[in-house]
Order: sequence, then C-alpha cells, then structure tokens
Amino acid sequence: MLKSSALYSLDRLLQSTNQIKEILQDQPHEIINQDGQNFVILGTAHVSQTSVDKVNELLNTGEFDTVAVELDEMRFEAMTNPNRYKNMDLLSIIKNKQTGMVAVNLALSAYQNRLAKQLGVEPGAEMKAAINQSNEKELKLWKIDRNIRTTMKRAWRGMKFLEKAGLLFSFGGFFEKEEISAEEIEKLKKGDVLESTFSDFASESQPLYRSLIHERDEYMAARLLQESKDKDARNILVVIGAGHLQGMSQALRDKIDAEKTVAELDVIPPGGKWLKLLPWIITAVIVAGFAIGFSRSPELGWDLIKTWIIFNGVFAALGALVARAHIVTIISAFIAAPITSLNPAVAAGMVAALVETYFRKPKVVDFENLQNDATELKGWWTNPITRILLVFILTNLGSAIGTWVSGFKIAAALV
Repeated sequence: MLKSSALYSLDRLLQSTNQIKEILQDQPHEIINQDGQNFVILGTAHVSQTSVDKVNELLNTGEFDTVAVELDEMRFEAMTNPNRYKNMDLLSIIKNKQTGMVAVNLALSAYQNRLAKQLGVEPGAEMKAAINQSNEKELKLWKIDRNIRTTMKRAWRGMKFLEKAGLLFSFGGFFEKEEISAEEIEKLKKGDVLESTFSDFASESQPLYRSLIHERDEYMAARLLQESKDKDARNILVVIGAGHLQGMSQALRDKIDAEKTVAELDVIPPGGKWLKLLPWIITAVIVAGFAIGFSRSPELGWDLIKTWIIFNGVFAALGALVARAHIVTIISAFIAAPITSLNPAVAAGMVAALVETYFRKPKVVDFENLQNDATELKGWWTNPITRILLVFILTNLGSAIGTWVSGFKIAAALV
C-alpha cells in the first residue's frame, strides 16, 4: 500500500510538472529548484492579455502554495486600493517635501490609464490577477520589489546634472499625444511602465539603467531568498517583467548574500556635500554683498536689498501665476521668496502651496477625479490638488531663478 501511494505521488508530481511546462512552453520562463523549493519564474509582458491568462492557468493547477510579484508596498497599494488618493494627506505631503514623488506617481498613473484605454488591458493586469488568485486560493503572497522611492532616489543621486535635466524633460512624453506608439507598446512587453518610459534614456545613462534594472534584478532575487526561509513555501510562482527574467534568475542561482544585498540596495546614497552647502554659501555671499554695499554707502546697500527683493519676489510670483494660483498665493509667493531664499530650511513653494491649500481647499470630488484629470496636461491646472503641486514646484523654480538673477545683479553692482 505504501509503495502504491508513493508511485501515485510520483505520478501526480510528473503530471503536474508536465502540465506546468505545457502552459509555459511558449512563454519566457525559468524553473529553479533550490533546497527542496521550486521557483517557477514567469517573465510577463505588462500589457498582454496572454500574460494574464497564463498567470490564471498556472495558479488554477493548484500546484502552487506561494506567489511572488514584482511589486513593492507602495505600488501594491496603488494596484489594490482604488481610493488611495481620497485618503491623501496633502498638507503632510507639502510639509515633508514629497510633492515631487507624488507628481511622478500621478504622471505614471496617467500614462497607465492612457495605455489601458488604448489597449483594453491595464498595465500590470497580470500582477493584479496573481494578487486576486492568491487571495481567493489563500496562498502566501510575497512582494519582492524595491520601494519605488528608493529606486528613483538612487538613480537621481547617481546622475550628472545634464542627465537629470534630460530625465525631467522626458516627462513631457506623458502628455504629448493621445495614442501610444507601437514602439512604446513593444517596450512595455519587456519591462514595466517605469522602465519603458525611460528605456531610451536609460540606455545612455548608466546610473538610471543600474537602478531601474540591474539593481532590481539582484534585489528581487535577494528578497526571494529571504522569503524562502519559510520552508512551508514549497512551490512558488514568481511573476515578473520579462526584462528581469535573465538577471534575476542568474542572481538566484548564484545564491547571492540576501541580507547583505537587500541592506546595500536599500541605502539611499547621500547627496553631494557641496549641494547641501550651496544654499548656505549663497546666503552667506548675498548677506556679505549687502554688508559690503552698506559699507560703501547706505544708498548702495538699500539698492542691493531692493534688487534682491524685486527679482526674487517677481520670479516666484510668476511661478505661482503660471500655476494659476489664487491672487493671495501669488502675493504670498512674492513676499516669501526674498525671505526663504536666505533660509534654506524653508522653501517659497512650501509657503505658497500651504496658502493655496487654505484658500482653495480641495473637495472630495477633486480627489475622486484626480486620476482622470491627471491624464491630460490641462487637468493639472484645473484640478485643485495637482494645481497645488504645480504651485509648489513652479514657485520654487521661480524663486531659484530669482536668486541667481539677483545674485548676479548684486555682484555686478559691487564690481
């Protein structure tokens, strides 16, 4: 009886293995066995109904007890909580200087919505299918990707000035045209929205390529090794973008040091010391300029202060005006910029955004419409939430321009 049972178990194992291989035969995949655990790694296309179907087919075999997905907590929340923006604490975002990251996430979300309308398949639908199936079948779910903020910050800190400028300008592609080109769609079949958006630029920027692709290959492999210490997980379906398949599989086979890899790749490198010191240096130089001006004559000193106030205030106010801010916000930007420019701890954009929030407090309906409004460039000016983000960004930009222009004016007057 025992022999018969063993033969039945072996026969069932072979049948299930053949079934899984049959499902995977025309799909990019790897099957890795380590320490008695089976990792079936499916390389998906993030805009393909076929990938969604394959995920469902594999999980419907009943052979998997665990699912691992190419998501971090933030993107998991974005995918599973349609009301996430309704709970957004706008004041906290402004005070904690997170407006840039929120703007990036909104732009990416808008790009996804446009793709979904054009293709009939939501980017990342195969990830959502894996999540839904894991919930329905009560399977373990591992989120193995690195936090998107860490990924972007590591890329940003490693890039040169011109690379950063090129990256910022590339965001215009989110709103250039209604239709996504066939070439862009092909890129999405190899990577996720984040990678495909910057794929051309990443090929020329080593820091961006390293952070978006190579580091994430190693990070996800390390996270799998960390999670696989749970020996109750025997058969794991790993759902990742096809672009990560080779690098991640190799790192998994190499049995990289999981704890060390995760710890190292979760660190955000400090910014350059001179960048931290630059605002204080500018403050010291400007104040010294005022002192030199007054030492020569009170009239010159006051002229320098007027120059500082006018250029800082006007450019900051123009930034707020371009963002279509409330008139009181524009006046506040004019008043705040000359003061905040001498205090690097506070930004003119923060003051302006807080004033704008006070006078034009977003309503519930604005949060409900946020994702749809963000799909069009004009929507960023009409929705009060995105307009507040623009007020913060453009006021700060105007203040920065005003600081440099007035600084050169002051220097010229003292020469």
